[in-house]
Amino acid sequence: MKTIAIIPARGGSKRLPQKNIKLLDEIPLIAHSILYAKANKIIDAVYVSTDDNDIKKIALEYGAKVIDRPENISGDLEPTVSALKNVLEQIADEVENVVLLQATNPLRPKELLQEAFTVYQQENHDSLFTVSRNHQKFGKIIDQKFIPYNYEIGQRSQDLEPLFYENGLLYITKATLILENIIISKNAFPFKIDSIFANVDIDTQDDFDYAEYLYQKHIKP
Repeated sequence: MKTIAIIPARGGSKRLPQKNIKLLDEIPLIAHSILYAKANKIIDAVYVSTDDNDIKKIALEYGAKVIDRPENISGDLEPTVSALKNVLEQIADEVENVVLLQATNPLRPKELLQEAFTVYQQENHDSLFTVSRNHQKFGKIIDQKFIPYNYEIGQRSQDLEPLFYENGLLYITKATLILENIIISKNAFPFKIDSIFANVDIDTQDDFDYAEYLYQKHIKP
């Protein structure tokens, strides 16, 4: 086995209770990422890391393998890499590459994984993550005054210096790096993607409603 997908999914979400099993078009949220991974021939196996029995049951129903996440790495402040590392330590198969899919980013362009993995392999990167360009005007508030950060007052948005953000849609990393507690290396390749799905990261009911709207408009038809 060379390439696996790992989907970390804790129970006990506070801002949106049971969000990982909440139905998005009659499909549990976590299942969208499972189905996305299973539809791609790059992935040899799909693992869900969870501390929740309901998530575990759904993951198994949709064809994923489940790794029970220990309580000591299931807290709110625990980094994602802990779950990935735990999966690698629990399975016997030799793994070369790990694709991290976050359950809270359920909408992805169909060909994204194939395109990103091709770049990752052909250019021999040790890790890759997706980014999108930001077009907003940022600033800081200091002493009750707004101080522009990435623009000059009056400057047009289209003339801003390009800035990018980590959108969370996809990560690909060498398994050896994850065992060193690294997902994004210093040499990680930023894979640029221009997609409305990059704006979806579900943490609240409003986020979920927006994802549902985009699903009905762009995917279901």
